[in-house]
Amino acid sequence: MSIGFRGLNLYCSMTKLRKILAGNIKKRRKLLGISQAVLAERVETSTDYIGQIEQCKKFPSSEMLERIAEALEMDSPELFSTQFFTDEAIKIVQDKVQADLDEVSISIKKRITEIKIIKS
Repeated sequence: MSIGFRGLNLYCSMTKLRKILAGNIKKRRKLLGISQAVLAERVETSTDYIGQIEQCKKFPSSEMLERIAEALEMDSPELFSTQFFTDEAIKIVQDKVQADLDEVSISIKKRITEIKIIKS
Protein backbone atom coordinates (compact mmCIF):
# COMPACT_ATOMS: atom_id res chain seq x y z
CA MET A 1 0.00 0.00 0.00
CA SER A 2 1.50 3.33 -1.01
CA ILE A 3 0.93 6.70 0.54
CA GLY A 4 0.10 9.47 -1.89
CA PHE A 5 2.01 12.73 -1.90
CA ARG A 6 -0.60 14.45 0.29
CA GLY A 7 -0.59 11.52 2.71
CA LEU A 8 3.19 11.72 2.98
CA ASN A 9 3.01 15.43 3.82
CA LEU A 10 0.40 14.73 6.49
CA TYR A 11 2.57 11.95 7.93
CA CYS A 12 5.62 14.25 8.03
CA SER A 13 3.58 17.00 9.69
CA MET A 14 2.30 14.58 12.34
CA THR A 15 5.81 13.31 12.95
CA LYS A 16 7.02 16.89 13.40
CA LEU A 17 4.11 17.63 15.77
CA ARG A 18 4.93 14.53 17.80
CA LYS A 19 8.57 15.62 18.10
CA ILE A 20 7.61 19.15 19.16
CA LEU A 21 5.06 17.81 21.66
CA ALA A 22 7.45 15.21 23.06
CA GLY A 23 10.26 17.70 23.46
CA ASN A 24 8.05 20.33 25.09
CA ILE A 25 6.53 17.87 27.57
CA LYS A 26 9.93 16.54 28.55
CA LYS A 27 11.52 20.00 28.84
CA ARG A 28 8.64 21.42 30.87
CA ARG A 29 8.53 18.36 33.12
CA LYS A 30 12.26 18.66 33.82
CA LEU A 31 11.95 22.42 34.30
CA LEU A 32 9.34 21.77 37.00
CA GLY A 33 11.52 19.04 38.49
CA ILE A 34 8.96 16.25 38.17
CA SER A 35 9.40 12.70 36.97
CA GLN A 36 7.36 10.85 34.36
CA ALA A 37 5.74 8.98 37.24
CA VAL A 38 4.61 12.20 38.94
CA LEU A 39 3.25 13.57 35.67
CA ALA A 40 1.47 10.30 34.98
CA GLU A 41 -0.12 10.39 38.43
CA ARG A 42 -1.26 13.99 37.92
CA VAL A 43 -2.95 13.16 34.60
CA GLU A 44 -4.23 9.77 35.77
CA THR A 45 -2.38 7.60 33.28
CA SER A 46 0.58 5.23 33.31
CA THR A 47 4.24 6.16 33.41
CA ASP A 48 4.68 3.94 30.35
CA TYR A 49 2.18 6.05 28.39
CA ILE A 50 3.97 9.30 29.30
CA GLY A 51 7.23 7.68 28.21
CA GLN A 52 5.71 6.65 24.90
CA ILE A 53 4.50 10.21 24.29
CA GLU A 54 7.98 11.56 25.08
CA GLN A 55 9.47 9.00 22.67
CA CYS A 56 7.05 10.01 19.88
CA LYS A 57 5.46 6.56 19.89
CA LYS A 58 2.01 7.72 21.05
CA PHE A 59 -0.01 10.85 20.39
CA PRO A 60 -2.46 11.78 23.16
CA SER A 61 -6.13 12.62 22.70
CA SER A 62 -7.26 16.23 23.00
CA GLU A 63 -8.59 15.46 26.50
CA MET A 64 -5.25 14.02 27.56
CA LEU A 65 -3.42 17.02 26.05
CA GLU A 66 -5.54 19.32 28.22
CA ARG A 67 -4.75 17.26 31.33
CA ILE A 68 -1.03 17.19 30.52
CA ALA A 69 -0.96 20.96 29.95
CA GLU A 70 -2.75 21.58 33.24
CA ALA A 71 -0.38 19.25 35.11
CA LEU A 72 2.59 21.07 33.55
CA GLU A 73 1.08 24.44 34.53
CA MET A 74 0.77 25.70 30.97
CA ASP A 75 -1.82 26.39 28.29
CA SER A 76 -2.40 23.49 25.90
CA PRO A 77 -1.33 25.43 22.76
CA GLU A 78 2.08 25.91 24.40
CA LEU A 79 2.59 22.15 24.13
CA PHE A 80 3.12 22.71 20.40
CA SER A 81 5.18 25.88 20.62
CA THR A 82 8.57 25.99 18.95
CA GLN A 83 9.63 28.95 21.11
CA PHE A 84 11.42 27.18 23.91
CA PHE A 85 12.64 29.63 26.50
CA THR A 86 9.56 31.73 27.04
CA ASP A 87 9.45 34.49 29.63
CA GLU A 88 7.30 32.22 31.78
CA ALA A 89 9.86 29.41 31.60
CA ILE A 90 12.66 31.77 32.55
CA LYS A 91 10.57 33.10 35.47
CA ILE A 92 9.94 29.56 36.72
CA VAL A 93 13.68 28.80 36.66
CA GLN A 94 14.48 32.08 38.39
CA ASP A 95 11.90 31.38 41.11
CA LYS A 96 13.23 27.85 41.61
CA VAL A 97 16.83 29.06 41.85
CA GLN A 98 15.80 31.82 44.30
CA ALA A 99 13.92 29.29 46.45
CA ASP A 100 16.99 27.03 46.49
CA LEU A 101 19.22 29.96 47.44
CA ASP A 102 16.84 30.96 50.23
CA GLU A 103 16.89 27.40 51.56
CA VAL A 104 20.70 27.30 51.51
CA SER A 105 20.84 30.68 53.22
CA ILE A 106 18.57 29.46 56.03
CA SER A 107 20.70 26.32 56.44
CA ILE A 108 23.89 28.38 56.65
CA LYS A 109 22.39 30.74 59.23
CA LYS A 110 21.28 27.76 61.35
CA ARG A 111 24.74 26.22 61.13
CA ILE A 112 26.41 29.50 62.14
CA THR A 113 24.09 29.74 65.16
CA GLU A 114 24.94 26.14 66.13
CA ILE A 115 28.65 26.87 65.87
CA LYS A 116 28.30 29.98 68.03
CA ILE A 117 26.44 27.98 70.68
CA ILE A 118 29.12 25.28 70.68
CA LYS A 119 31.91 27.86 71.04
CA SER A 120 30.11 29.61 73.94
